[in-house]
Amino acid sequence: MAITLASPLHTLNGIGARVAEKFARLNLFKVEDLLYHFPLRYQDRTRINSIAQSRPGQEVQLFVEVSHSEVTFGRKRMLLVHAHDASGMLCLRFFAFSAAMKEQFPPGQKVLVYGPLQSGKHYPELLHPEFQIVQGNQPILDKGSTPIYALTEGISQKLMRKAVKQALDLMQQNKQQELLHDDFIEKLQLPDLKQAIYAVHYPDPKNLLEGQLKANDPYRKRLVIEEILAHQLKQQQGSQKVFSQPAHKLQSKADVIADFYQRLPFQPTAAQLRVIAEIEQDLQRDKPMLRLLQGDVGAGKTLVAAVAALNAIANGFQVALMAPTEILAEQHYHSFIQWFSPFRIHCALLKGKMKASEKQQLLQQLQQGEIAFVVGTHALIQQDVAFHKLGLVIIDEQHRFGVLQRKALIEKGAYKGRIAHQLMMTATPIPRTLAMVSYADLQVSVIDELPKGRKPVMTFALEQSRRQEILQKIRQHCQKGQQLYWVCTLIEESEMLQKQTAEETFELLQNALPELKVALIHGRMKSEQKENIMQKFKQGVVHILVSTTVIEVGVNVPNATLMIIEDADRLGLAQLHQLRGRVGRGAQQSYCALLYQAPLSDSGKERLGIMRASNDGFEIAEKDLQLRGPGEYMGTRQTGQLQFKIANLQSDQQWIELCRQHLDTALKPDMDPDLLINRWLNLQEELINV
Repeated sequence: MAITLASPLHTLNGIGARVAEKFARLNLFKVEDLLYHFPLRYQDRTRINSIAQSRPGQEVQLFVEVSHSEVTFGRKRMLLVHAHDASGMLCLRFFAFSAAMKEQFPPGQKVLVYGPLQSGKHYPELLHPEFQIVQGNQPILDKGSTPIYALTEGISQKLMRKAVKQALDLMQQNKQQELLHDDFIEKLQLPDLKQAIYAVHYPDPKNLLEGQLKANDPYRKRLVIEEILAHQLKQQQGSQKVFSQPAHKLQSKADVIADFYQRLPFQPTAAQLRVIAEIEQDLQRDKPMLRLLQGDVGAGKTLVAAVAALNAIANGFQVALMAPTEILAEQHYHSFIQWFSPFRIHCALLKGKMKASEKQQLLQQLQQGEIAFVVGTHALIQQDVAFHKLGLVIIDEQHRFGVLQRKALIEKGAYKGRIAHQLMMTATPIPRTLAMVSYADLQVSVIDELPKGRKPVMTFALEQSRRQEILQKIRQHCQKGQQLYWVCTLIEESEMLQKQTAEETFELLQNALPELKVALIHGRMKSEQKENIMQKFKQGVVHILVSTTVIEVGVNVPNATLMIIEDADRLGLAQLHQLRGRVGRGAQQSYCALLYQAPLSDSGKERLGIMRASNDGFEIAEKDLQLRGPGEYMGTRQTGQLQFKIANLQSDQQWIELCRQHLDTALKPDMDPDLLINRWLNLQEELINV
């Protein structure tokens, strides 16, 4: 049977069924998928460097002759291959090797090696370089740029290149279906699709800049535009699917809302009132609201959600709020009870672990409509949870939930052929460029104003060696009646990363500051334990809360005015900003200390420098997007969402806007959008707006 682009990968030479399973980890299932598995970068292996002219840190290709090889037994067993060219000596160092591999390096053997050069004790070294045993006096060099692909365990660059080359050869023999409209192609002067695919896998070296394709490369541009269109079309489909179903009209209950405002001990900000009005307009329509509420940490998103919930309840509907952690769900529950008790609204908290009788009673009340407002985690989407008349779904920190989880809760709102309105909240500001792709048809509200009296958190970086100095500052801080968080990124010892763990820090602080009450909280504790500790911290009984990142979102203790973050250089900007947002929630000046282990890496220096320079969540979000890419930024590396194969949200902003303008005319007439979507989004899973 002839192999085609639609054939499964195991039909290619060198890929059996077991190896194909490894390719599947990279979402590569059929031959055509390999065409769209583009290189991460490129190497220049068209020439040979000399040892003497090469510098540490430089990626080099060297043609050397083995002098001798040896196996050493120190802390680790190593294979050392000593080699030379006409200009000097070189050491090849291997930690993982077999007896057969050692036999490949007899004295006099010629070897072509490639890798980043390092300084050595006696002469330069290559650590685990790629190597090729050469028979004769001249190696065969690559004629063009060498692609470097994303891999998984069990797949080498050599195997990936061989598989991609077979796919490219099949593409040349088969017609690759053109999906874009001729007028669109002509207007943008886009090259042929097959040419573009081949040229991106094997580009002309003059089209590269520092190992990457130039942003304005015409072949790259062709593929970037297709990919962006595919993502935006998928988003459009999701929105159309939602908006094709009717929703309940919720009339404005101005008198109830006015009463609510009068009972608040503060005045809502102008930004909160603007966003509340936007949501109110949505709720009055018979189309489901699909709105994302963005606001920096401490901007008051929960109050906005409370007004929306109160409006829905006053219309006779139920409201469900889903939070990513039990700590955050419990905090929301207590906040809403305090706000809603004057209105005699029955609120409930649904937790994963409850007594069977207690849970059964809650579910029965929920189904009969006796509970008007329910807060929970993933427990809300369990099969036995049913609503009487669900009118509004609020999802906090929406990017923490998978698409299917959000969809499952929304579908529980079906009542008389109508579905619930949706309000999604995030304290992780979404950069504009990311929103244009990932939230193409979503209505977005932004709270861009902090409550009056809030002061920016003063942030500074400190080396771990100054720990004693920090302990003295903590004592002074707590003597003033203020509290603090000390956040660690590990719960237990790790041989891989010698970090200060939460347990060690807890013991250290207890011993060093015996006059202060120190508590420890982490994700593996039972919910009752966590809730008890958090209550004591809120009440001021606990002075210092040592925690893992479970307190990253939502925890609100205004008297906590100092945040200390261990190994801050290892965390992403968005996470650092979220953690810092736990302080600065009152009128007092707050501080954040970023502890690091010297020497700092270049990326670590850059991240800590950004945190010291800015308190603006949107500015930090843009920087984080640049440093980490969209998949990591959105927390979707594991879910398959928003994984761009070639597009770059920073360098390709103009194409994002252009694609949005031409979304309805870019494809050929009567062309099924799914053909383009499936070409680029080969998981074929529902995306964010579902």
